[in-house]
Amino acid sequence: MEKKVETRYAASPREVKQMDTQELREEFLIEKLFIDNEVKLVYSHYDRYIIGGVMPLEKSVVLETVDALKASYFLERRELGIINVGGKGTVLVDGTSYELEHKEALYVGSGNKEVIFSSASASAPAKFYINSTPAHKSFPIKKIGINDVEVAELGSLETSNARTIRKYIVNSVVDVCQLQMGMTTLEPGSVWNTMPAHVHDRRMEIYFYIDVPQDQAVCHFMGEPLETRHIWMANEQAVISPPWSIHSGAGTCAYSFVWGMAGENLDYSDMDMCKINELR
Repeated sequence: MEKKVETRYAASPREVKQMDTQELREEFLIEKLFIDNEVKLVYSHYDRYIIGGVMPLEKSVVLETVDALKASYFLERRELGIINVGGKGTVLVDGTSYELEHKEALYVGSGNKEVIFSSASASAPAKFYINSTPAHKSFPIKKIGINDVEVAELGSLETSNARTIRKYIVNSVVDVCQLQMGMTTLEPGSVWNTMPAHVHDRRMEIYFYIDVPQDQAVCHFMGEPLETRHIWMANEQAVISPPWSIHSGAGTCAYSFVWGMAGENLDYSDMDMCKINELR
């Protein structure tokens, strides 16, 4: 399994200013997360965040520890968030089974030793998108259905950013140490996400774009507010956002994305807003 683990080191704003397109993509873009019957993991040095994908087909897949963790099992000192973006599947945690339909989530606290993923159908496999962060305390496992989330409506069609934010794993819904996850869905006719843009130097963030048609794309914006850069992204690709960076995007059609955060606090509204007409 170790060959499926990739390490991404932290880069400063000074370094990023000098990067060309390919270097930006190699540093921040995660192009492929789902591999048949495998666990694919990316270990980021920003807040020791782990991004991963699990796509079991005809057999179950076990989430094993990796050398980078120096732990006897994966969740020895970590918590885990799972959102299923594929067909129906099951997560077995220390002998207890949790069924996840499309766009349902599961929070798994630290101390749980065995996590096993399976799909109900190999022809329509589950796609378990996973985020994991260090944890100082063990909290109970909790499934979060589509009707259990905290919902917020933002933006408008007039500014091309009408969107629905669904907060799955946040401290107002689930007891967590530092991990936060949710999903934002753009309304038809809207393309902009997280606009006006913001930064939060207390937390890093990951965006995982989904529901992007094969012939369409999303242009993701990053960088300091006065030194922005962009990365073109396709369906089921993720991008790492450093704490000092904005994280925003515009698609060639409507789409959804899963956001994940970790850092110093659990205050979802902790944002330093950037005026649109002052971005550079």
